[in-house]
Amino acid sequence: MTTLTGDSVAELFAGTVALTVNGGQTVSPRGMATREVLDANLRLTRPRARLLFAPPARILNPAFAVAETVWILSGSDDPWIFDFNGLLRQFADEGVLRGAYGPRMRRWGGRIDQLARVIDILRADPDSRRALVQLYDPAQDAAGHRDVPCTLGFRFHLRQGRLHMSTTMRGQDVWVGLPYDLFFTTTLHELMAGWLGAELGDYYHHVDSLHIYERDIEQADALKAVAGSSELPALATPWDGFDALLAKVQAGEPTGHAGWDTAAEVLRSYRLWKSDDRVDAQRVADQTGGPLGEALRAWYDELRSRANVTAGNR
Repeated sequence: MTTLTGDSVAELFAGTVALTVNGGQTVSPRGMATREVLDANLRLTRPRARLLFAPPARILNPAFAVAETVWILSGSDDPWIFDFNGLLRQFADEGVLRGAYGPRMRRWGGRIDQLARVIDILRADPDSRRALVQLYDPAQDAAGHRDVPCTLGFRFHLRQGRLHMSTTMRGQDVWVGLPYDLFFTTTLHELMAGWLGAELGDYYHHVDSLHIYERDIEQADALKAVAGSSELPALATPWDGFDALLAKVQAGEPTGHAGWDTAAEVLRSYRLWKSDDRVDAQRVADQTGGPLGEALRAWYDELRSRANVTAGNR
């Protein structure tokens, strides 16, 4: 087992990139060349330091990070997520991502809210080892659809007043997927701690196949020193009314919660950008504070740069 510990996502990202690029073995599942490290265990000691900011080598779309998080937490498999990442369409069957985590987490079998179940278990027995969320479903995932979950499930352990969370992945794309996956999972971790009235403990990310695609090696080689991620504003909020809050965030509406209001502004700005209202999109981004606002402005600069390159190649 390979173990990496970091106090921010930036530190873990830099470590995993170096590990896979320099020490990975070449394998080609489904004909796609990768460098792979088996059995990796990542530990994050500050889960709220969840947003990677590593320009110019790696620039995230923070609107997609927020949108995917809201999409999953609300139990959705609705196609509005494609507005924030159109590349996901290639994994859809008849317009639906069959491996979407949200319905499995919030409505397993059409009826079981696994988040509510975890809360009930740990409130009744704080030392329980049965507080888990299952995502991989053989009955669905052997059906041959394009989207098969990389995440197998989550576990929660409440110890000495601190909630620790573990995620198990069958595979993890370091360069593209890891920063977005950690953004979502650590948000869930923080929320669950709040619902249980616990302090936020350590976050663990167990990966069977930690890998980077050969097509991303050149960009990864350009990654130099990465500054540590700043902590995002607190997101803890009551369980009662949580789904209504998520609906407001999705719509880009105020929630009355500072952390979630920032998330809503990011989504509102990006929708303006996608509708070609670039002036208002930039205005909202300029008024959005904290790490999310900084990341959104960097993403818009990146989009402009790509557009200029495309125009210059015509």
